[in-house]
Amino acid sequence: MISDAIAHGHDSAEVRFHGVLAMLSGRAYHDLSAEELRWLREASWRVEEYAEGEWKDALRVAFELLAALSTADGEAGRVVERLRALSPHRRDEILHHFDLVLTGGLKDSLWAENRERAEAARFGNGRVQRVWAYFEPEPIGPRALPPRPSTAAAAQAAIPVRVGLFVVVTAFLCVLSLVADPAAAAVELLVALAAGATATHFGSRWWYQEHQLRARNRMFQVPHTRDPASPGDGFTNRVRHAFDHYFSVRVPHGLAPHEWFGLTAQIRDSLVAEIAVLYRESRISVDRVNWLIRHLAEDTRDRYSRGTLFDRRHQNQTPASAKALCVVALVILGFTTLALLGTVASAAGASHMLLAVLAVAGVVWSGRAAASSWLEARGEERRVAEETQEYQERLAARQAAYQNWKSFLDATRPSELDMETWLTCDKTLFVDEALRHYQLTWRDLITHTILVTPARPYKRGRVKGGPWRYSRYTFRLFLVTQDGVREVSAEFDFTDAKRGTGQRSNYRFDALSSVQVTERSEVGYDLELILTNGPARNIRVADADTHQLAPDENAQEISEINLSAAGFVHTFRLLEGIAADGKGWIERNNPKNLPTFRAVG
Repeated sequence: MISDAIAHGHDSAEVRFHGVLAMLSGRAYHDLSAEELRWLREASWRVEEYAEGEWKDALRVAFELLAALSTADGEAGRVVERLRALSPHRRDEILHHFDLVLTGGLKDSLWAENRERAEAARFGNGRVQRVWAYFEPEPIGPRALPPRPSTAAAAQAAIPVRVGLFVVVTAFLCVLSLVADPAAAAVELLVALAAGATATHFGSRWWYQEHQLRARNRMFQVPHTRDPASPGDGFTNRVRHAFDHYFSVRVPHGLAPHEWFGLTAQIRDSLVAEIAVLYRESRISVDRVNWLIRHLAEDTRDRYSRGTLFDRRHQNQTPASAKALCVVALVILGFTTLALLGTVASAAGASHMLLAVLAVAGVVWSGRAAASSWLEARGEERRVAEETQEYQERLAARQAAYQNWKSFLDATRPSELDMETWLTCDKTLFVDEALRHYQLTWRDLITHTILVTPARPYKRGRVKGGPWRYSRYTFRLFLVTQDGVREVSAEFDFTDAKRGTGQRSNYRFDALSSVQVTERSEVGYDLELILTNGPARNIRVADADTHQLAPDENAQEISEINLSAAGFVHTFRLLEGIAADGKGWIERNNPKNLPTFRAVG
């Protein structure tokens, strides 16, 4: 990309400087091809054409370091002094990207400072407090269950017919009773009207609450058994486990966890079902919903502490007094209806009595049908209004919680520069410890390489277009000397740089029989080292990640970025060369035998 920019006229000391860093980053001098060496030489010839400034000074020092690889220590010392005179940013960039280029006495003179910088920056910028945020998945946006569609249309359409029939039949019964005994019928009709109005007033609320309770129970019915064959149930169980975890750590003051679990069993079931319905879709990890589950657990705890947790349950319960009044009103209405029949029978013939019985039956049937339609229509209107208000309140609260969490995550999450700086510091101090253990200096080394691979179990994260970063690493260092290869490996927890299990091994050049790389698209890359005096060793270099790429990312390109970040390319070339040529490869690549790089300027 830098070469393309230069070809299109974007040529300057700054551009060339970054081109040199890109060319040599993670590579040794003997890794360069003839074409790349030619590019570097041509770039060195153009240094004096650029304007004076820190970029030109840094570019000149970079080429002088390359030229000093095969010069006497006195000349190398003068180059080191010019390197130290650069601005800290330019100096650190050169030291970081020239890590595998600088060898021997040149690196010995810089190593103490490099180690001190690594020790100072290793835990800088709040590493221990911030690393966890890098591996947090991007939270998925807030959702809430919208109001269920209204089903009142059919009931509203039936109301005019049913109410009309009820009015006609009721009027006919009233006429019959008033004709038979006006005084008694008037009293009975007034009592029936009052009882009917009372039953309607209290009964409509009772009916609505019972109807809503049954509907909610059906909607939030969650299976408690896990069916491995059902991906939906698998997701639901993962959601349930997340709720159980957050409810266990968000317990109100004064309650034991088991008491809180028992008290909120139905609430948790309802929330599990809601989240499962809202977020059960392909490739949605429960980790991306944990922010909402945590918010709901905290909200439940806070409402309990305020004494409002069960307000909705009490609101949805019809008072016993209202139920009693409704039942009494219905009983009175029944007796009053029978009294009306008696009034008609006392003053009318058999034919009128038969008509009265049919009228009462019609009143009961049409009244029940009219009441059913009216209750359903009115109940649906009330339900939609309540659910709309609840939906808006829930969604607003969840949007606020989402924004708070995302803002906190964005402010806490380390940058790529932070992650790379911390990783470089860990590698630097790991190499320094190995050198101290073996009592080696950089003058004793022909070359070295470090392979950084994930260590299970781990969390991982990446930015778009970048390499995977891991919460746990295995560092594998190869130190190549005249006597053979020393290999040192150790596991690191990236959060606090604590070291886990490690091992050391040494072998001669002729002991490395062969090196192979296995690429499996569904698994990843494996590096296999075969020694003549031991079993083959398999090293997992990188895991497959094609299913986690953005649509516009190229799988092959990202794979190459990951392998480069792991130090795989240089490690493979080094080990492959040793396995193929043994001592001959070492002699050809000895820093003392490197071809001279002539810098101009």
